[in-house]
Amino acid sequence: EDIVADHVASYGVNLYQSYGPSGQYTHEFDGDEEFYVDLERKETVWQLPLFSKFRSFDPQGALRNLAVSKHNLNILIKHSNSTAATNEVPEVTVFSKSPVTLGHPNTLICLVDNIFPPVVNITWLSNGRSVTEGVSETSFLSKSDHSFFKISYLTFLPSADEIYDCKVEHWGLDEPLLKHW
Repeated sequence: EDIVADHVASYGVNLYQSYGPSGQYTHEFDGDEEFYVDLERKETVWQLPLFSKFRSFDPQGALRNLAVSKHNLNILIKHSNSTAATNEVPEVTVFSKSPVTLGHPNTLICLVDNIFPPVVNITWLSNGRSVTEGVSETSFLSKSDHSFFKISYLTFLPSADEIYDCKVEHWGLDEPLLKHW
């Protein structure tokens, strides 16, 4: 018989991999990110800034946890056959936040699902040119099958002559994947 939970909290989701200086620390509730720790700036970044008024989190704790994760990963690699992780093919979906009306601001959403290992580049293109203004993205969000997903957002002003694509690069793909909107 399946056990059903009303709510699931994932506190201190540590992610560390041997590729590059790579790590991530997040807190999630019911599959939604509460916050992550920006490792370069050594600060807590709240998904909704209002959350920071009700609670706090010292990013130094996350940095200590990731140091332990790095140490443990190195031990596991040393004592195993060092078989690399299997690259999964990510699934990409692009949609708008709300119904599109030309000339009215909106947000495009690029959902990249089934990410493993958690290394991915997501780029927005407008008429084939890279767009950086108005772009934001989540950290890697964990799934019960131990894969990850990530969401990239693009705020834009819809017009009849603009074509948008979400470009995804991942080791599980033979070439970059362009998902047209």
